[in-house]
Amino acid sequence: MAGLAPEVSQFDARHYDSKMSEILQAEGGQDFFTSYDEVFESFDSMGLQENLLRGIYAYGFEKPSAIQQRGIVPFTKGLDVIQQAQSGTGKTATFCSGILQQLDYTMVECQALVLAPTRELAQQIEKVMRALGDYLGVKVHACVGGTSVREDQRILSSGVHVVVGTPGRVFDMLRRQALRADCIKMFVLDEADEMLSRGFKDQIYDIFQLLPSKVQVGVFSATMPPEALEITRKFMDKPVRILVKRDELTLEGIKQFYVNVEKEEWKLETLCDLYETLAITQSVIFVNTRRKVDWLTDKMRSRDHTVSATHGDMDQNTRDIIMREFRSGSSRVLITTDLLARGIDVQQVSLVINYDLPTQPENYLHRIGRSGRFGRKGVAINFVTKDDERMLFDIQKFYNVVIEELPSNVADLL
Repeated sequence: MAGLAPEVSQFDARHYDSKMSEILQAEGGQDFFTSYDEVFESFDSMGLQENLLRGIYAYGFEKPSAIQQRGIVPFTKGLDVIQQAQSGTGKTATFCSGILQQLDYTMVECQALVLAPTRELAQQIEKVMRALGDYLGVKVHACVGGTSVREDQRILSSGVHVVVGTPGRVFDMLRRQALRADCIKMFVLDEADEMLSRGFKDQIYDIFQLLPSKVQVGVFSATMPPEALEITRKFMDKPVRILVKRDELTLEGIKQFYVNVEKEEWKLETLCDLYETLAITQSVIFVNTRRKVDWLTDKMRSRDHTVSATHGDMDQNTRDIIMREFRSGSSRVLITTDLLARGIDVQQVSLVINYDLPTQPENYLHRIGRSGRFGRKGVAINFVTKDDERMLFDIQKFYNVVIEELPSNVADLL
């Protein structure tokens, strides 16, 4: 089934690549980017401060991942960077290290601003920044919607070195002058592709207008659609482009399978058959709509299966509590939508089930990149109906992978 070439594919790789080269050629050929080819095999060789290294090792990193080997140093040198690598390869730690290395800790002013598309991701970055900067005494605050504006103002006025946030709340704080931009020297856009597709484009521009003109810019993303590059042209100066090409966006270490469920209504039975396997480890089940999260949660619970669920309609507090339970392992199966795919960084997730295939091939990577995070193994199982065959084909073409049918001994794979 997976081998069938559909007559017309929704996702056209050639179109994507030609649009990409068109943009690159528009302004005097390839000169827009500079390349930086130096590779550092160890964190020790990067010239980082002693206390930053202590934080990196204490966090559990031993050897830098590919993006870290190439991406940390140019950032610490103050260069504008565009870095593309799949979710789970250590992009967050790359820009966190780059920022922490350059802060002036004698001055408690906001010197770095990081924007992320969702509250969960912003809070995740805040955690990593804090952990890596533990021995440096860094002060970090996450400015996200759904929290008290007054509390944000209070914390900002008491002084921080780094603000991580979502565009809406950050812009609000800048406008109220609770967040002062005069000392900001580093500006990072994380998951830039996602921010653009969520319509934050104008807000990002507005924020950028308020920053000092000499600010260093870093753009990090798993996929770099042509629109994202166009935006970076506007406010970057000869950026260094560190790119893991799409056909190298491997999902190494993650075994991927499909289950031919034929019809939508047979998915539930299939999932229940897998439940025992799901609960052995921690798993995330992705569906495409918020309503379906609620529907599937009810169905599973009515069959006495324990599951947690989260989606964007829930208030922030509820989402936090549910994620805490899931992180701590007291709940083992989480049902969610793409909205939260990028904010889930649970070390123990080793199984991802795409109950619904994602609507965009790019999102496949964000979802299953959650399992087998950098250097770990994982399994992804895709439920495929007759209507999904085209999408499965697109995904295989996009990532240059072959997705096999699920064998019966799935528990042995985990």
